[in-house]
Amino acid sequence: MRILITGACGFVGSSLAESLLERRPGLAIIGLDNLMRSGAETNRSRLRKLGVQLVHADIRLASDFENLPAADWVIDAAASPSVLAGVAGPLSSRQLFEHNLAGLVNPLEYAKRHRAGFILLSSSRVCSISALCALPLEVRGRAFQLDGSRPLPAGVSARGIGVGFSTAPPVSLYGGTKLAAEAVALEYGAAFNFPVWIDRCGVLAGAGQFGTPDQGIFSYWIHAHLRRRPLRYIGFDGSGKQVRDALHPSDLATLIDAQLRCGRRGGSRIYTAGGGARNACSLAALTAWCDARFGSHAPACDPRPRQYDVPWLILDSGEAARDFGWSLQTPLEKLLDQIANHAVAHPDWLEISGL
Repeated sequence: MRILITGACGFVGSSLAESLLERRPGLAIIGLDNLMRSGAETNRSRLRKLGVQLVHADIRLASDFENLPAADWVIDAAASPSVLAGVAGPLSSRQLFEHNLAGLVNPLEYAKRHRAGFILLSSSRVCSISALCALPLEVRGRAFQLDGSRPLPAGVSARGIGVGFSTAPPVSLYGGTKLAAEAVALEYGAAFNFPVWIDRCGVLAGAGQFGTPDQGIFSYWIHAHLRRRPLRYIGFDGSGKQVRDALHPSDLATLIDAQLRCGRRGGSRIYTAGGGARNACSLAALTAWCDARFGSHAPACDPRPRQYDVPWLILDSGEAARDFGWSLQTPLEKLLDQIANHAVAHPDWLEISGL
């Protein structure tokens, strides 16, 4: 089998390539990346040693796909992954659209031409911000948690948020491009008869992730804490009680491997894939973990709200477990420990990440 991975030199793309090669002897991988992200060169060297055929290409350019050999599957991991993209930072709103949506037509046309299956890595941030902020929450210790004594809206349970949760705008410019990309990918698959899977991922995290405040928050927080960089609790009374779940890419690779093997036609094609309640953590709890590991370093408190921030977002991956027998193998403590060990071993990682 041959797989084409777009965004192959990013943290997720490179981690998936490595994990899939471990699971599938004889697998051939073509990796595409435009290398615009800080730190991408470090992953290019690692992937070459693993035997990945790397192509310097941009998904926005149709001509970059013309001479690629045929693949059996495409995994689309090329995107701007920040929820603030298009409204803050160097990427303009037009560039966000080009990267996350307009450029999608080229790998989809490639899949159409070669009769390849297609896996789109989407995001939990397709969920409605208004609906997320309206969830009944209570404070327990250092974190927000669902208030089980009050009614919950459709698509959410004590296990977290599933596919049936509202995607009504606003979802952020970033979330809007990912939601539109889901629809386009599904329509291509239906129109041209090739399989499409969509995985709405929670926060992907692990050692070697490029840590920045707006993406890779677990990695950024641990690296910045160790280096005594300034940290801030933003919004929600400056308390750090906002909660997200963490998913290791090797666990995502297990789900994708099952989807590659699945011959099922029809049924659901969209799945939520996150760490769930077992792998959930608030910023305040993460700080306490870092304090115990590296010594005390207190974040500043900034109670002013920030656009697109939400207080609680944990994914329920029960449907993926039911349909593919998927389960997490990397608990939160192990994941955080791996990031911490990497931070100790790479004192310049924040600079490599572009900070």
